[in-house]
Amino acid sequence: MAKEKPGLNVAFVGHVDHGKSTTIGRLMFDSGNLPAQELEKLKKMAQEKGKVGFEFAYVMDKFKEERERGVTIDLSYQKVITNKREVTIIDAPGHKDFVKNMITGASQADAAFLVVAAKEGVQPQTKEHLWLLKTMGVGDICILVNKMDTVEYKEDAFNKVKEGLGTLLKTAGYKPEEMTFIAASGFMGDNVFNKSDKMAWYKGPTVYEQLDLFKDPDKATDLPMRMPLQDVYDITGIGTVPVGKIISGVMKIGQKVVVLPGRSGTGVNGEVRSIEAHHEQLQEAEAGDNVGINIRGVGKKDVARGDVVCDVTKPAKIVDEFTAQVVVINHPTVIAKGYTPVFHVHTAQVPCQFIELIEVARGGQKIENPDFLKTGDVAKVKIKPIGNLVLETNSDNPHMARFAIRDAGATVGAGVCIELKAK
Repeated sequence: MAKEKPGLNVAFVGHVDHGKSTTIGRLMFDSGNLPAQELEKLKKMAQEKGKVGFEFAYVMDKFKEERERGVTIDLSYQKVITNKREVTIIDAPGHKDFVKNMITGASQADAAFLVVAAKEGVQPQTKEHLWLLKTMGVGDICILVNKMDTVEYKEDAFNKVKEGLGTLLKTAGYKPEEMTFIAASGFMGDNVFNKSDKMAWYKGPTVYEQLDLFKDPDKATDLPMRMPLQDVYDITGIGTVPVGKIISGVMKIGQKVVVLPGRSGTGVNGEVRSIEAHHEQLQEAEAGDNVGINIRGVGKKDVARGDVVCDVTKPAKIVDEFTAQVVVINHPTVIAKGYTPVFHVHTAQVPCQFIELIEVARGGQKIENPDFLKTGDVAKVKIKPIGNLVLETNSDNPHMARFAIRDAGATVGAGVCIELKAK
């Protein structure tokens, strides 16, 4: 059995109609990940619907409704195998979908292409998406200057977009001089999989080559061990068995652990006695494994869902208050200081209060100390948990830093913890 190639999740984000779906479809087809007869079918469909040239976009826009409207609604995944990796491509249609899917964890993007059309350049949505990538902790970004065919493949048009984006990138905390800008046409296929013969001046990689040039994502196994509890069972003959998924690090038999916050609110210490996955006893388990464990010194009454098993030498923190970058996905009115929704962090659900609105990026503008937040805002806020919450900063452990904000059964927003004060 050949060893699997390492995976990388890459998101394509950008203004509506700047050619994300078309570029991905082209990439799939030219790289041999989309059979010709499938493309023929899509081509025929595009013609019948009077949407000639939309066939590549149809690869991603699988849903009938999207095809009628020519817009991406849902998130779709595609696999592209490169020389070095197995890449999962996330086509994120817009603001909300991107955030929703970033917090589900399964689709956490390791890297992203920000797609900007050569003719239109920077649009308000381009700014929003950049703040969003920053907020959700995506550090590795490549700028894809698309639709070069619409500006006759001219270098000065490409440079103009590059300059226009420079300031914006700096404001969002990226370093344009260290970033890759690709000149491409998804529709015509220039510099997507195949090198273009129309831009002799362009010396950079193709989109396909860039997939192998993104940095390797940090392996979750290199981080301290964290296992948020999903449930706690009492099993005859074994005793108390907490179950959950190890989200970072490695767990071994005999390892000394602390379960936080525990019933006591200050943690409960123990030692890993057994680890089981699929009715099989393991000596060790690592990030990504769903396991049931028995911990010496930890009983059914000591721990519950939402607690986190940590390595005792490097425990997570129980927080007093924290600063977070949040995105308001959907709120019926406005959010002001004092708002107390429920935060869903790993497996925990804890009410938290917004105690300070520090700044907001709205329509690409930064506003200090806003009076309120509304749908679509990307903001920096200070939050105080009402109860015990175990959390880490995005720089310490991104797997323990993301959260969803829910109120009255609906997802209001999402975010990541960037600073915290421990209890």
